[in-house]
Amino acid sequence: MSILDSIFNKHFGPVFLKEKSNAEEFIEKMKALSANASGDLKNDIEEQIAAAEAGLYGERQIVFELKNSGLDMYVLHDIYLEKNGLSAQIDFLVMTRQHIFVIECKNLYGDIEIDEKGNFIRHMSFGKRYKKEGIYSPVTQNERHLNVLKEVRFEAKTNILTQKIFESTFSQNYLSMVVLANPKTVLNDKNAPADVKSKVMRADQIVAYIKAADAKNEDANWTESDIRETVQYFLDKSLPNKSDYAKKYEELLAAQCAQESKKGEAPASASTEESGKICPKCGKPMVLRTAKKGENVGQQFWGCSGFPKCWYRET
Repeated sequence: MSILDSIFNKHFGPVFLKEKSNAEEFIEKMKALSANASGDLKNDIEEQIAAAEAGLYGERQIVFELKNSGLDMYVLHDIYLEKNGLSAQIDFLVMTRQHIFVIECKNLYGDIEIDEKGNFIRHMSFGKRYKKEGIYSPVTQNERHLNVLKEVRFEAKTNILTQKIFESTFSQNYLSMVVLANPKTVLNDKNAPADVKSKVMRADQIVAYIKAADAKNEDANWTESDIRETVQYFLDKSLPNKSDYAKKYEELLAAQCAQESKKGEAPASASTEESGKICPKCGKPMVLRTAKKGENVGQQFWGCSGFPKCWYRET
């Protein structure tokens, strides 16, 4: 039985590739780091968690709209592709009988204006204070994703004829969608260029956009076999995301713990030599530490010297 048979159960309808998204994995790591951090580092980690949770909320808004669309489609989530030194982290890849939609999810704070040149400008109010700033165009970002996806899919075209057809029809078959998932965001695109305006929408406009696009391309009617082959191809080509955005904070926390240890805790080498304790999880020496926060503040415990990569501890 193929992975598609096991996931889709031979039904044509919405499906989601990952039980746990990249955002959820990141949040779990950062919450574990936050529990052991203090001061400015803890505040910084908490800000990163809040931003990631906002992004996760945005993804769930899109999932809700797609699941309740009533449309025949396949949906892949968190697809990571690489080709010729370039990479693309695709939030959602949606395939209907007429199109493949490449969705970039943005859960942006503030109101978004798109000017006549296609620039994205964020407007934010903080009580009596007002802030206006430019942000990188998510339309440009998603175009890069499409270019990588195009190169990856081109590999499957085995002769000159299929390659030429793929090249000539790619822009009409693969459509970019930038979804502003924050329900409080006001989108002002009245001056935006038509080609930019058509690609940016709120989460509650996704289904209407897909229906309208498919209605304009009724002549294209891929068979379920074609769609399953394409979906399986991208499943096979999707790689584990190599980016570990929590690593930076793991290193900062390790430095903070080392600094705090020098201020008052017994040296790790002395504690280890006295006990001879070895971490059963990773094999590194155990270190005697003192809890500085939480319910057990002031109490000593044995923790792995490989922290924060290894979280094993004994009380």
